[in-house]
Formats: sequence, C-alpha cells, structure tokens
Amino acid sequence: MKGFARREFQLVLLRRMADYQPGMVDGAMRALDASRTEMREVNARWQRILRSRTFPRGLRRYEAVLGPAAVTERRIGDVRCEVARWPPLPLWPGLRFEIMMAPDGSVAQEWLVRDEDDPAPRLESVDDLVPWSCVVGDLGALDGLDGRPGPITHQDGDAPSRWHVTFSAPDGSSYVAHFVWGLLQEVVAV
Repeated sequence: MKGFARREFQLVLLRRMADYQPGMVDGAMRALDASRTEMREVNARWQRILRSRTFPRGLRRYEAVLGPAAVTERRIGDVRCEVARWPPLPLWPGLRFEIMMAPDGSVAQEWLVRDEDDPAPRLESVDDLVPWSCVVGDLGALDGLDGRPGPITHQDGDAPSRWHVTFSAPDGSSYVAHFVWGLLQEVVAV
C-alpha cells in the first residue's frame, strides 16, 4: 500500500470516529476490506503528510489525495473564503468532504457536509438524532424540533476533527451532540 487515495482517506476519517462508534467503524472497515492495523498505519502516514514540509498544503494537499474539487466562494461576514467539495465518498454516499480555506489559503475547517442532492433527515425529536445520520449543517432543523424553537450553541471540540452542538429539547432538557469530521457520533443528555 504505497499510495494515498480516497479509500485511505476514509480510513483516516474512521480512525477518529472509532472513539465514539467502534462497532460502526468495524462495519465500515469491513466494507473497505481494511483491518485495524491498516487503519492505524494509514492514519500515521496521514499525520506525517500533515507535518511534511514538502507535501503540498491547503487545497493542493487534498486534491493530491481526493482528486479535483469543485471550488466556490463563500462570504462569512466581511471575509471571502474559498470552499472546496469533493464527490461523495463510498462510505457516506449522501455526503461530501468539504474544506473551507481562509483568504491566505490555509484550511480553516474540514468536514463532511450534506450533498445538495441528498435531502436532510427529518428531525422531529431527539430520538431522530442517531449516529451517522446527520451532519452539523442538518442541525439547523433543531430550531423547529417538535414545532418549538430551542437555542443551539456550536462549540469547537477537543480535537481539530471534533465539533459539539448544545441544544434544548421542548421539555427543557439539554443535550450535546458530538460530531467527528462533521458526522454525528452521539447525543448525550447534560
């Protein structure tokens, strides 16, 4: 296994998800015909790539692994950012990997997002928030959970690949949804 391509990139994403959903990750690894040893080796190689002085940075790094991206511009306040998206990965056919680049070309955000052609799941109750069913962007529907608005707070996670969303259910109970690479891993009551 010399190269680094879409299959290996999916193993990198799975490595962090295994902290939350080891059973689902095992099933995904079987679908990729991969072992835990291979997943660790691929992740170690990806970490070397991230720290390499000679491997391309920013968009070029991801295009070297995932192929050409569709690049658009997105404004966030007064800042113009470029956003690159790739075709869906086999493990998550309704999702695309996306990076957002700051004006200097550095990667500011990287995660899985819903494909424009894939409808977001219906989120009518907290029970609809099951692992791997939603991405961070889908949680905007929580504002109308059970027909009643609830506050949503987004927070950086404890690692670059993690993201947390705190929200309230109509009964007043509070929850935190944990995401890895933008994909829902678990929801816990707080």
